[in-house]
Amino acid sequence: MNEKIRFGELFEQAIEYPDVDYSERFNRLVGLDLEKEHLTKVLGLLVNPKGLSEWIDKFHNGAQNIKDIVLRRPPLIMMAGDVGSGKTELAMTIGDAVARQEDINITLLPLSLTTRGQGRVGQMTKLISKAFEYTLEKAKKLKGEIGKSRGAVILLVDEADALAQSRENAQMHHEDKSGVNAFIRGVDSLGNGKFPVAVIMCTNRHGAFDPALIRRATEVFYFKRPDINQRWKVLGPLLKELGIMEKDIKYLAELTGNTDNRDYGFTYSDLLQRLIPAIILSAYPTKAVSSEMARRITKDMIPTPVFKEN
Repeated sequence: MNEKIRFGELFEQAIEYPDVDYSERFNRLVGLDLEKEHLTKVLGLLVNPKGLSEWIDKFHNGAQNIKDIVLRRPPLIMMAGDVGSGKTELAMTIGDAVARQEDINITLLPLSLTTRGQGRVGQMTKLISKAFEYTLEKAKKLKGEIGKSRGAVILLVDEADALAQSRENAQMHHEDKSGVNAFIRGVDSLGNGKFPVAVIMCTNRHGAFDPALIRRATEVFYFKRPDINQRWKVLGPLLKELGIMEKDIKYLAELTGNTDNRDYGFTYSDLLQRLIPAIILSAYPTKAVSSEMARRITKDMIPTPVFKEN
């Protein structure tokens, strides 16, 4: 039980912010302006509470109780929503925006799915516990004695329902329940010392989370498929570069929404990773993209089905 656990068993490759590439990816997330702004504020307070102190001193001098209530919240953020709704990409890139806003360096630690272990008794619990211990130790080194933090850490848990399902499930294995207990203890350990750290959990199945974790969440962000205005913001700048007229772009934005044959529209991933490349490839390398071609491709493409919780 005392064998050394390698970094790669706990996390995917760490990401350091600020980073130009992630800044560009963050800026390309159009149609999520409100989520981006609010999440940047929330994470900014969690990883660097000095900003809140400065705001209180400037506008509400002496409001110590308010400050304590805000800063005592667990450093846990949940991002839930349908597949392809942009939550994971936002979680991967938000650290750059926060690093620039707070003028600090931030490390993102994406939790590896191998932390679920291979079914051996106690393995998942040990790996989850070690991941939180590593995160906490790194955050402790970044906490400033006075003033703002010297840096911050964000622990990202994608497909989080795989690790944190409700313990109320009668068919849940004992090992899985122990893993959820370890996860809850880990979240609590990060919140006890007001360290510059936050946990982001992403899921398609918010209803599968253990209630104890939902209660601990500082914020829960719900992501939906883009509406017509958001689809316009995604498609407009890209299709204009291909010479598509504005009236035709508007029609394509409508085509990618609900239709008579389906009650759901395209996801952000459908628009950017499937539709735009398909339009380009239909013309490349012998001719230019046309509005007629774009309409045909859009009509023929079937968007990703809606994820439904059991």
